[in-house]
Amino acid sequence: MARSYVVHTFGCQMNEHDSERIAGLLDADGMTAVGHQDDADVVVLNTCCIRENADNKLYGSLGWLRSWKDERPGRQIVVSGCLAQKDRDTVALKAPWVDVVMGTHNVHRAAELVQHAQQHGQITEILDAAVIEDHALFPSALPARRETSYAAWVTIQIGCDNHCAFCIVPSVRGAEFSRPFDEIVGEVRALVAEGVSEVTLLGQNVNSYGRDLQLTARQAGDMDARLRPLFADLITAVGSVPGLRRLRFTSPHPKDMRPETFAAMAATPALCEHLHYPLQSGSDRVLSLMHRGYTAERYLQRLAEARAAVPDLAVSTDIIVGFPGETEADHQRTLEVAAAAEYDYAYTFMFSPRDGTEAAGMVDQFVDPAVVAERFQRLRVVVEHSALQKHRDRIGRIEEVIVEGPSKKDPSVMSGRTRQNKLVHFTPTQPVRIGSYATVEVTAGAPHHLMGRFVELIAEPTHKRRIPVHAG
Repeated sequence: MARSYVVHTFGCQMNEHDSERIAGLLDADGMTAVGHQDDADVVVLNTCCIRENADNKLYGSLGWLRSWKDERPGRQIVVSGCLAQKDRDTVALKAPWVDVVMGTHNVHRAAELVQHAQQHGQITEILDAAVIEDHALFPSALPARRETSYAAWVTIQIGCDNHCAFCIVPSVRGAEFSRPFDEIVGEVRALVAEGVSEVTLLGQNVNSYGRDLQLTARQAGDMDARLRPLFADLITAVGSVPGLRRLRFTSPHPKDMRPETFAAMAATPALCEHLHYPLQSGSDRVLSLMHRGYTAERYLQRLAEARAAVPDLAVSTDIIVGFPGETEADHQRTLEVAAAAEYDYAYTFMFSPRDGTEAAGMVDQFVDPAVVAERFQRLRVVVEHSALQKHRDRIGRIEEVIVEGPSKKDPSVMSGRTRQNKLVHFTPTQPVRIGSYATVEVTAGAPHHLMGRFVELIAEPTHKRRIPVHAG
């Protein structure tokens, strides 16, 4: 009988995409995906290390997985991802019952390492850099098992050349490395041929895509190569793929936002009217300490340019509260900028020191946790006020949604997502398949979702249905 596996993912879209590749490799090796670890022979924990509690989540999970492993001979535990890359041998020291520890640069080795551990015992393999000179081992060049057949992520770039004081990503993902332009467009064409209608371009600093390719071309003697990102050109090329209905990208860096990117967004009908635009802080002093490379004024100026270029643009952001040295005046400035930006939604975080980052060493400037918590609540009020107003302004509008499935709270209610990336709950008056497109009239707005009235089914999904097969 085929061995079975389950993958649990922590963290960002990049991690989720890596999990798809790990699952695809295990599938290609003859293994079978299952929905729960009780039915699995192999459990993969694909980890994140952005937040401090990531360590607690991992080692807490490994604690109960020890008894899970003891219940059946031959079971294996795999720890992969950013936390594995950061902690290296620490994982095996703290949890010696783990069979495989692998980092971010050897996703392509997942099936081989599981086999090695099965035959020879526990193995830790952490590569210091990605081995992708020929691009054959780039994450998106590997087999994938996607959880949704109508939407797909496409990695265009890995790593990051920025050195934000709070961020561990450059340490665990390495330097920026862009994928060849034609290869990306080719993958999107293949995905659309399979029935995918929505694609999200992924990168740690997605809008600096191609700068390294241009530099390499210059070094090879091509003096016509532009030493600037190719991201706007990529948006135009991918958005022109016949059959692609929606295009998204995440996450851009404000310092690399350029006018030609806004122009490409405006001129590309498939590009959705949503921009994730991380602020992190509204204080110029704190932004400088963070090494973000922009001021609040420049941030708001670029945001105004984006909204002028793309009508009805929804904007989301990331904001950190309590960065070391943040004063009450700094926080007040963040509240002012957040209010001026009028975000549709925001991911807000209390500062979490990560070993290996500059900010983690600023211990004498750490802000009292009680003060941070109080500031966090004040920020939440500001961003939720903007979000609620934005959502109420949409009442009475007809929105196109892609159907994502039944609501978690009520199976009779369906959930869909608008081009602006807003979640809408509605009750269909006819059967609608996941991946269908429908129109919905917005009837109510809450801070984190919309309610709507089903109007019309406008497009059936073209992807193949998955039919589960059980041995009997």
